[in-house]
Amino acid sequence: MYIAMNRFKVAAESTEAFEEVWRTRESHLDKMPGFIEFHMLRGSDKGDHVLYASHTVWESHEAFQAWTRSEAFRASHANAGGGGPKLFLGHPEFEGFEVFQHISA
Repeated sequence: MYIAMNRFKVAAESTEAFEEVWRTRESHLDKMPGFIEFHMLRGSDKGDHVLYASHTVWESHEAFQAWTRSEAFRASHANAGGGGPKLFLGHPEFEGFEVFQHISA
């Protein structure tokens, strides 16, 4: 398995707009071979921003790479900035992880 994460520092006054963008966007993930699941996580309030992370699980690193090269990826990210006032501080920070151990209930 491969886990792809992006961390976002969202301006404190923009959290509702940021969450609405994610709730209403068409992700196209469910159409991609190798996709397992997606989570959007809300973290702690740091005063001037709130930390968020997208967390996507793939069957393999190759499946994730195919997603990043797909038309579905381009379509799902077409309005990533939200179209209004700047929602986040800086650019999202990508982190990718190969799973070497998995324990489930």
